[in-house]
Amino acid sequence: MSDIIGITMGDPAGVGPEICVRALAEMGEADRARTRIYGNLPTLEAARAALGIEMDLAGQVVDLPVEGAPLPWGQLSAVAGDAAFRFIERAVRDAEAGRIGCIVTAPINKEALNAAGHHYDGHTGMLRSLTGSKAAYMLLASDRLKVIHVSTHVSLKEAIERLTPERVLATIRAGNAHLKRIGIAAPRIAVAGLNPHCGENGLFGREDDEKIAPAVAAARAEGIDAAGPISADTLFYRAYAGAFDLVVAQYHDQGHIPVKLVAFDTAVNVSVELPIDRTSVDHGTAFDIAGKGIADHGNMNSAIAYARKLVQGGRAQ
Repeated sequence: MSDIIGITMGDPAGVGPEICVRALAEMGEADRARTRIYGNLPTLEAARAALGIEMDLAGQVVDLPVEGAPLPWGQLSAVAGDAAFRFIERAVRDAEAGRIGCIVTAPINKEALNAAGHHYDGHTGMLRSLTGSKAAYMLLASDRLKVIHVSTHVSLKEAIERLTPERVLATIRAGNAHLKRIGIAAPRIAVAGLNPHCGENGLFGREDDEKIAPAVAAARAEGIDAAGPISADTLFYRAYAGAFDLVVAQYHDQGHIPVKLVAFDTAVNVSVELPIDRTSVDHGTAFDIAGKGIADHGNMNSAIAYARKLVQGGRAQ
């Protein structure tokens, strides 16, 4: 497995180019030698100038053409959306070929992506399609709270409709395997309930009893240390306090809100169960500050550090 990290530049009009350049500039020589940016060199040079950084980007960039580059900062366009897609597609192919060990993605703009004809709900769906993977799970990782999601970018109505014991069990298994890979020998996994008070014995719905509890029982029968369903209004506090290593959230906002509350600038988005490794910043393109040289690259540093941890741990055979 290659130890090279491939950072995709993200939307050329957003803050992605700046946070990529700033992260690269802070690296030691050895880490910089094990890093490539998949993007557009003229755009990255414009970002470097905006940041006032003196650094030779030659040899660090897998340079892909973008018509009219550098594009105006902060302006949504199909050209930028298509470029963001192509950066990711190239990195995926290099990861599949073993030329890089993990992809780190800078933010993309979903509206620009779709305007360019690439109809995905975000990075995870795109990566699943590009790799031909049947499933992929979004895991948000911070120092004290880690959350994996049964569903993400769908309506709340559809999330409830998708809820099945099989889907919950598959999510528990994926989270358990990932935590073992990063060095947690016996992960303690808590599964959040869907309804208030886990349905209160059917008073507020039967999904917790009929869809979630059987999945937890099946996971325990496989030797996984899983508990639940546990009412979400207390579960995340307990996990943050150290009672659990991972929470299984039933839908997007149930998992995202607590993580972003406690680790807005440091949480890392990890794609689990893909045939390649990918981590990401957990923020958007921030068009309002793009090109001003003020974007915070701390989240990118966290995503890169997690990627290096995955590369060092290797993939399960």
